[in-house]
Amino acid sequence: MQAGSSKDQAIGSQGFLTKLVEDIFEKVFVRSRDRESKVIEFKPPADLENILDLTLKEPTEDARLLDICHDVIKYSVHTGHPLFFNQLYGGMDQYTMGGAWLSDALNTSMFTYEVAPVFTVMEKYVVKKMIGLAGMEFGDGVFCPGGSIANMYGLNLARCKKYPEVKTDGMSRYASLCILTSEQAHFSIRKGAAFLGFGMKNVVLVKCDASGRMLPSDLENNINRLQAEGKEPVCVVATAGTTVLGAFDPLDKIADICCKYRIWMHVDAAWGGAVLLSKEHRILMSGIERADSFTWNPHKMMGALNQCSLFLTKHKDLLTESHSARAEYLFQQDKFYDVSYDTGDKSIQCGRKVDVLKLWVMWKSKGDNRLESAINNAMDCARYLSKIINSREGFRLLLQPEFTNICFWYVPLSMRNEEENDGWKRRLSQVAPAIKERMMLEGTMMVGYQPLGDYVNFFRVVLSNLDITEEDMELVVNNIERLGKDINPQ
Repeated sequence: MQAGSSKDQAIGSQGFLTKLVEDIFEKVFVRSRDRESKVIEFKPPADLENILDLTLKEPTEDARLLDICHDVIKYSVHTGHPLFFNQLYGGMDQYTMGGAWLSDALNTSMFTYEVAPVFTVMEKYVVKKMIGLAGMEFGDGVFCPGGSIANMYGLNLARCKKYPEVKTDGMSRYASLCILTSEQAHFSIRKGAAFLGFGMKNVVLVKCDASGRMLPSDLENNINRLQAEGKEPVCVVATAGTTVLGAFDPLDKIADICCKYRIWMHVDAAWGGAVLLSKEHRILMSGIERADSFTWNPHKMMGALNQCSLFLTKHKDLLTESHSARAEYLFQQDKFYDVSYDTGDKSIQCGRKVDVLKLWVMWKSKGDNRLESAINNAMDCARYLSKIINSREGFRLLLQPEFTNICFWYVPLSMRNEEENDGWKRRLSQVAPAIKERMMLEGTMMVGYQPLGDYVNFFRVVLSNLDITEEDMELVVNNIERLGKDINPQ
């Protein structure tokens, strides 16, 4: 009886958390299924700073804290909403949310088996599973804080494989090392080059075809040119699913060149990696098994909660060889268990958040088949949206999509049947930003836009929410037309 009373008191003392969890479930999770709700209640920064009580000084009562948390929910972007197409992530799955909450509640770090026994063996299994999906017989991997860091792992392992002494001696003798990647590659390659000491000037951009895929011929020409100049290409970074166009570089042909010149091949598959789960669409990544390493972000197409990113490599011990510092206060070799499970020394981090559980719980609930069906549905929706755009007056596809990035212009009534000269293009560049402003202030949908090379501003709808439907695709077109038909840019 006394134990029961103590338990009741404990529950009562946690009233803030209990109420907050209820609010999160109702106002975030349930709302994410409601297409009639807003994606965002937009406020300018100055207004938001006034609305939110950001001061940190005196204690705050639970009721007031809950009110502030309600404001946090109200004015945040609801990325789980079916009409959130702004970035390369979205959706809301109860299983991945459950895994994320449980990870945070257990509040541990991934450096040793002794403090993270369950998650260490779980991460080892998931890494092996994902390497196998890429057709690699063995290898290693690590969960990372985002795809940018995973790509940096690829650059560093490429360097350490060729010149392991860089780990201890630094880059002073290796100023000639350079990296090749496509002109459509993610900016993290250039940032990674700066961070790791290669220098941004030593990132050589390879030309792409009209669909945004790296041209193998230009890759080989650049390798020959660089070698003639006394430079040493140490890594080629291909992309499987570029950020803007969703293009997949020809991995097999790039692998042929990397083998010929003995250059490390890393594939940034942060966005496109999920096609490996689809028997119908995995052909887009044909040749991935020949890469030395790759990045894969399950928080993108697979639907895991942010963040959930992996670096994976076929070189089994190279992560440890490249990064270990052998801190004796963590990685003692005379522990009573198998210390090969103390995996923290292969990471560039010490403290490392548990990201595996939210992926594992979701994957366990769905299995390979249901994930495959969801990915195929997203691809089908991309084709359906492209079909609508091709048939709807005022809409123009930039190109036929290879993945779930659908890029297009909307031409308002005031600009149709006019000569499409430079002035017309300048006016067209104002249309997407004007519609985006109306869209944000109304709060009904979020879609990104950007220019690209000679192309003026266009919309980019990204389908990463695995619960989307063909009806949602119709809403995209209808909303943009409704918001933009009366625009008359000057």
